[in-house]
Amino acid sequence: MSEDIPKDVTLLLKNWCQGDAQAFDRLVPLVYAELRRIAHRYMIRERAGHTLQTSALVHEVYVRLIDAQQVSWQNRAHFFAVSANQMRRILVDFARRRGYQKRGGGAARVELQEEVVASPGRGTDLVALDAALEALAQFDPRKAKVVELRFFGGLTPEETAEVLHVSADTVFRDWRLARIWLMNELKAGERG
Repeated sequence: MSEDIPKDVTLLLKNWCQGDAQAFDRLVPLVYAELRRIAHRYMIRERAGHTLQTSALVHEVYVRLIDAQQVSWQNRAHFFAVSANQMRRILVDFARRRGYQKRGGGAARVELQEEVVASPGRGTDLVALDAALEALAQFDPRKAKVVELRFFGGLTPEETAEVLHVSADTVFRDWRLARIWLMNELKAGERG
């Protein structure tokens, strides 16, 4: 990736916000591969035979982002964070429509990698994780955002810090505490 691409993405995002209708069309080729990577991270956690595919998830996000011109885009990392959030929303909505929360059968298994889970191989379904994140957001919105950006968006601690306007050390502390909180919430949900 060229060194100028992040700058180009930021410039195109700002132009798009200012009404340049073609800026979004020029933006898509620059961000498509990264959007596919994020979508792929989501889709590998889904059940086998899921009817939504990686490309379809990216295209669904594209459709939602077309209407997001009013967003005040900060930079490239902010764009990918919002895109990852939209992917999560699409998959959670899909799971809810299919009734997985009630029946449990076929629920999407999500492995919380990067030390989120105390024991490897332990997972939870996407709807339960979404509910836990929503509960965390009520208690501490920034910690929930850190999880969303790092785990779902694939952002580095530094990129996460940039999006949230905090230090990388704050992101590390929030990440550690959020993992503990989420694990306790998910375990309580399994018992209850």
